Parts: sequence; structure tokens; C-alpha cells
Amino acid sequence: MKLNFCLSIGLAIFAFQAKAQQDMPHNFVYLKEFIPTIILDMRYFGSHNFTGRPIQGYEKPVAILTKRAALALRQVENYLNKRGLALKIFDAYRPQRAVDHFKAWSLATKDTIAKRDFYPLLDKKNLFKLGFIASKSGHSRGSTVDLTLIDLTNNRELDMGGPFDFFGDISHHNYSKLTAKQKENRKILRETMAKFGFKAYDKEWWHYTLQDEPYRKTYFDFIVK
Repeated sequence: MKLNFCLSIGLAIFAFQAKAQQDMPHNFVYLKEFIPTIILDMRYFGSHNFTGRPIQGYEKPVAILTKRAALALRQVENYLNKRGLALKIFDAYRPQRAVDHFKAWSLATKDTIAKRDFYPLLDKKNLFKLGFIASKSGHSRGSTVDLTLIDLTNNRELDMGGPFDFFGDISHHNYSKLTAKQKENRKILRETMAKFGFKAYDKEWWHYTLQDEPYRKTYFDFIVK
């Protein structure tokens, strides 16, 4: 009897934990609802990404962040709007299962359908070793975002000198072989994000994390839906 009781309690705890991994925590928000003017281009919901396929954990093309990160990003958007610019989001919160999908994809070395657009100069088998793919991502903590700038007069992306999610030196902030305009566009994005509390990632011009992020050691796995 005691064994059955303990088993029942164990199953109940497991079910609760599983549900918790599926439900969005109350202090996360949908960016489009929180910042109506923001533009979304959620690459991992579709196939225009380095795997060439939709990614596990993305069931809708929506962007989610912690409320604290969203508040800061709203300040960025308002500041840019007054200067004729706006943000376009490529990715925000990323479920751990999506990160696991990336890792599994990196090990399938013959699957290279998106190589030409995203890693033409690299051998796929080295992507994990070189740090382009990892077992954990700051995105899963909920306060990291991938983005670029657009011109409000025509809704076109500013020229950053390289595409989002390109694996190579051209994506690094210190890449020197850029035009003056490309350097200036990256500088505008970096300085504006820093002004409102976001730190850049040196190897990816599009990647920013809220410095005062609320979950520094928690990696979530609820589905983007």
C-alpha cells in the first residue's frame, strides 16, 4: 500500500513537472502584444535557417521574452522609432528541445541542404567544435534576442554586412572588411541596445542578452505557441 502511495506521488510530481515545461511562465510575454510596432521574422518556425527545416518547439511564428527583457526592448523600439528605425526579430526565447534539435542536426553531417546560404566555407562536422552549435543557449533563459534594424520609410533591413545566422568571421562585431555604412549600422544597433541594458555577443552582430536577466541559470523548455 505504501509503495503504491509513493508511486502515485511520484507520478503526480512527474506530471506536474512535465506540464510546467509546456506552459509559458506568467512573467514571460508575447513581444507583439507587448510591443505592437515590432516586426517578426521567426526563422526557426520556417525553413529559412541554417538547418533548412522548421525547428522542434516552434509551433507558431511568435516571439516570447521575459517581461523584464520585453520592457527594455520596448524602450529600444520607442527610441528607434523616433529616429525613423525599428526592430525586426529573428528569434527570442528558444526551447531547450530546439537547442537539442540543433545539436542532433550538427551530428548528421550529410544533411547540408542550407550550407550554401549559412556555412559555405565551413565543414559541418566542425560546427559544434567551433562553437557555432552548443548544448545550452542563453535564448532558453528567456532574455536573449536575435534582431536587426529596419528603415521605417520602406520597411527594409539595414545592411549589416552579413546575413542573420551566418557561420563565419563576417558575423563578428570586430570584422574589419565592411563598408563604412555597414559598420555604422552595426554601431547604431549595438549602442542603442547597450543604452537600454543589453549586452552584445562578439561573434554574432544580431545577438543580445539583457544584462539584468532574471533567469541566469534556468533553461526553459515550454513550446513556442
